[in-house]
Amino acid sequence: MASLPYTPVEMTAIDGSRGVHRRWSVIAYRDLFGALLVETRWGRCGCVGRTLIRCFPNEAAAGRYVSQLLARRRSAVKRIGVGYALRNAARGDLETNDTNVICVDRA
Repeated sequence: MASLPYTPVEMTAIDGSRGVHRRWSVIAYRDLFGALLVETRWGRCGCVGRTLIRCFPNEAAAGRYVSQLLARRRSAVKRIGVGYALRNAARGDLETNDTNVICVDRA
């Protein structure tokens, strides 16, 4: 299972010919009370977008949730016709493959 992204992971899916200009990001952090939160932001590039913050009892549950989110991003080519490219990540276990689809190191 991948470790949690305690630094923001930001991705974009852009295809001007199709009118697709999307952004997506995820970050995990602990609040002042020690609760583990995963914050996801998405929307059209340049717009305010939406934010969803979910609370988890432990890192394993949060890790499963983040893995599901990244799996959904990997299926973007089938859903919207363009894959997400990594814009910003200070993590060594996230990378893009030859089709700009996010891969997670499961080691």
